[in-house]
Amino acid sequence: MRHHWSRYATDGTVDGMTNNPAGLTDPGRLATPTPHLNTTPPAPAPAARTFQMRFTSTPRGARLARHLAAVRLDAWGLPYGTGDHDAVVLIVAELTANAVLHGNVPGRDFHFRLALLPAGPRPATVRVEVTDTRGERVPPRPGAPRPEVPAVYETGRGLLLITALATRWDWHPRPDGPGKTVWAECEIEAVPDVHLLHS
Repeated sequence: MRHHWSRYATDGTVDGMTNNPAGLTDPGRLATPTPHLNTTPPAPAPAARTFQMRFTSTPRGARLARHLAAVRLDAWGLPYGTGDHDAVVLIVAELTANAVLHGNVPGRDFHFRLALLPAGPRPATVRVEVTDTRGERVPPRPGAPRPEVPAVYETGRGLLLITALATRWDWHPRPDGPGKTVWAECEIEAVPDVHLLHS
């Protein structure tokens, strides 16, 4: 089944956006970076397949990102109902929900990127990246001590879930403006040759 957004597919890459984004040089841009964000983001790994899109910073945008990620993973050879598929979709759900809850700046979108990294010295990997425009609220680094979340709270466990499901995760400052990118990588079982799969 072809979706209306699949017309953006070119050579294994899908790009698109859900609305007309505001420019990145608006008055809301930070004049100087905050001191704790002085790390250089890593260069993106070469991907066999990518899907990226901007979504409104709303619960609806987060649900749509999760749904499109599930569809794209299935098209890439990670079928619905498998452990790897479900783990990646859950990671997408947590990262996009965090972008909406903690990274929301009124009038700004979040950017979602899903990449299938080819097998090489390491197993095949799916990388999830979610970029928001709020730079002053950053998650703790992986392995950093965090306060205990009382059992009666309904929130506060998303990063613990990501730590349990992902092979590795971290965050870095957004290179082209205010904000941050939170990413997670999940090593997966071998998928069919990605060059034979259609986007």
